[in-house]
Amino acid sequence: MTLSGPGWLHEIKHDGFRILARRDNAGVRLITRAGNDFSRRFPFIAMAVGKLPVRSCVIGGEAIVCNEDGLAVFELIRRNGALASAVHCAFDLLELDGRDLRREPIETRKGLLAELLKGSHLSIVLNERFEEDGAIVYREACRLGCEGIVSKRTGSLYRAGRSLHWVKVKNPKAPAVRREAEEDWGR
Repeated sequence: MTLSGPGWLHEIKHDGFRILARRDNAGVRLITRAGNDFSRRFPFIAMAVGKLPVRSCVIGGEAIVCNEDGLAVFELIRRNGALASAVHCAFDLLELDGRDLRREPIETRKGLLAELLKGSHLSIVLNERFEEDGAIVYREACRLGCEGIVSKRTGSLYRAGRSLHWVKVKNPKAPAVRREAEEDWGR
């Protein structure tokens, strides 16, 4: 299912570690979905978040390492030697200088995130959004070998967990999809 038409924006789904980059008075923490702090694992991402021109922020994204073709490859991020080349591919801004943004529309959050990351360090980058037809974005993401796309309804607020307003469409030929199928099969 690929969502098309007005009212949707689309992003590439990268194969990496889902990370919430949190900066506050306690410092910088890179928190995984399981609640682990990966700040030591990705010190250059942590330094980049620490250099942002804010007092505090929470940035949703994916820590990735790309191959020579620019494709995020999970096996590369699992290797210890690749940690210097890890990048936080940021796709959402949930808090900025003490202001909770989760009740703001996705377009507002993404606009603030783009402004925040303008001119930032190479270890944190904005995950580009596409407003073209979702079927075209999905087709091209698959052609490039990406994990898939995430389609988000314009005007949507942030919600933890699954939402009908945010739909992930995976590339069945992507290594991440095959890896997940193997892990499910082994249970």
